[in-house]
Amino acid sequence: MGETTLEALRSALAAEHVAVYTYGVLGARTSRSAEPTLATSLGAAYVAHRGRRDVLVRSIRDLGVEPDAAAPAYDVTRNLGTPARVAAVALDLERGTAATYADLVAATVDLQRRWAIEALNDAAARELQFGGRPGNFPGLTEFADR
Repeated sequence: MGETTLEALRSALAAEHVAVYTYGVLGARTSRSAEPTLATSLGAAYVAHRGRRDVLVRSIRDLGVEPDAAAPAYDVTRNLGTPARVAAVALDLERGTAATYADLVAATVDLQRRWAIEALNDAAARELQFGGRPGNFPGLTEFADR
């Protein structure tokens, strides 16, 4: 049995809370002068995830439910000493949000589904910026290229 729309929205919001926090940490660990491409990608990801978080908050409120607040902090790996590690954490983060949005696509209809598809597509494309490879069915690991 699939998730309800509210459950899927809440899961997506939880993932976005983690993403916004984590991208803040990753951005703070990345030198804009030494790694301008990575820093720009991290900044763009932060802005995109913050915007999606805000849409999800409104969507949950529109259902008459108060959305869950972000935690005061999230566990981010301490091994962020190289640009490659920062990019690897960002890649894992995008893969996770893609999976969450795949679930949201399955649990929604009409305009919400269209928005979830756009978010899924964005997460899949953003994976490429952080070293991911293109594959079939982003967000659905059971169908991923092997």
